[in-house]
Amino acid sequence: MNKILVTGGLGYIGSHTVVALQNAGYEVVIIDDLSNANADFVDRIASITNIKPSFYEIDLKNQEKVNQFFSENKIDGIIHFAAHKAVGESVEKPLMYYRNNLVGLLNVLDAMKDFNTDNIIFSSSCTVYGQADKMPIDEATPLKKPESPYGKTKQMGEEILEDFSNAFNKKVICLRYFNPVGAHSSSKIGELPNGIPNNLIPYVTQTAAGIREYLSVFGGDYPTKDGTAIRDYIDVNDLADAHVFAIARLLENKNKSKLEFFNLGTGTGSTVLEVVHAFENANNIKVKYQIKERRLGDIVEAYANNSLAEQELNWQPKISLTESMLTAWEWQKSI
Repeated sequence: MNKILVTGGLGYIGSHTVVALQNAGYEVVIIDDLSNANADFVDRIASITNIKPSFYEIDLKNQEKVNQFFSENKIDGIIHFAAHKAVGESVEKPLMYYRNNLVGLLNVLDAMKDFNTDNIIFSSSCTVYGQADKMPIDEATPLKKPESPYGKTKQMGEEILEDFSNAFNKKVICLRYFNPVGAHSSSKIGELPNGIPNNLIPYVTQTAAGIREYLSVFGGDYPTKDGTAIRDYIDVNDLADAHVFAIARLLENKNKSKLEFFNLGTGTGSTVLEVVHAFENANNIKVKYQIKERRLGDIVEAYANNSLAEQELNWQPKISLTESMLTAWEWQKSI
């Protein structure tokens, strides 16, 4: 049984990926510093899969602790989620983002080199494309300077991994996510942000639940059909499955080059208000919202051409936006 390390494995995408990996027969070890996650997700994962994953509370910026972990565990592959991930917050706190997202990655890569681990999946983002000149975005789309420090850390991460892969002959897949939504159908895990949510759907569900007075929609003057920004909303369970296919590709030496990139999205763009109305229609509930000024670092539109992932990873998204809105609300009600 291959042992897979999932860093940030108690976070939103990480926890769903742990479930998918366990269901696919992998032994999973989680590292998380709990800065944006809860330790009780270990038990929540176990309640879904009947397998309790090993969990280490480690700050990846601590090289000594990272090395100690690798000295005690033989790891076959790594899925590296651990990173701060809010565009707006990164504009306000750039140094925190550079330190956390880059130092943590460097320490993991040092350990891979020193302890002979050959395979890593990097949790990247469509923000590496900046505001692309044409839609949909495919992997050959030129990368632009990202609009936010968060996006810059993802672009730098990919560049670091390219040099790392070349220097030490390691296998890397960078998965560029579009916008994850939804929750596990069991309602036992889902997106649980600390404080005010930075992502749209938790803000929507918390507003519907009465925790927030209204939803702030940032920007009503974009050149789109209703003035709100367009994004590609992909269900988190579909994303999780893509990681299982990606790690298998590396472990089975099916990768076509040492460094590969795949977009993970649905291929369809939706405006913010279309998503709000999809939530309202799916759950028969009204969401109060107010249009606010645009946020620094936000782009007009981004949606994926996902045909390369379909072709090479044998993956395609299966879960509709309506279904994602249902599971997101069930999760919110459960907490």
